[in-house]
Amino acid sequence: MDKKILEEGTKLLIDFKKRGGLIPAVVQDVADGRILMLAYVNPEALETTLEKGMATFWSTSRNELWTKGETSGDFLKIVEILTDCDQDALIYRVEPQGGGACHTRDPESGKTRSSCFYRKFELPGEQLIHIK
Repeated sequence: MDKKILEEGTKLLIDFKKRGGLIPAVVQDVADGRILMLAYVNPEALETTLEKGMATFWSTSRNELWTKGETSGDFLKIVEILTDCDQDALIYRVEPQGGGACHTRDPESGKTRSSCFYRKFELPGEQLIHIK
């Protein structure tokens, strides 16, 4: 495929072949811009996302399609989907429909964490800090 058509054109040509059938999807809260999670999408997951209007992924640990929220109730309603310049990564801009986006829980409150990115490094010492 012509690189200029892929990168500069207006045609949607998601490149699933580049990474063996899966592309990363960053999930971002449309309300405040926070990154909620990172997951992987294959053609079936993207098609299901578009059909349902809810973020759907390919589980690399279970080797199956999953729509976030089907078991937890924490659905992620799609507002917008963006792709990068070479069409091999996505951003799902979402409205969370439940208590959180992560499958883990805060040990103090017992509530589902709103984001899977709840730890950060304190630089330059690289000490791990937990964010609530």
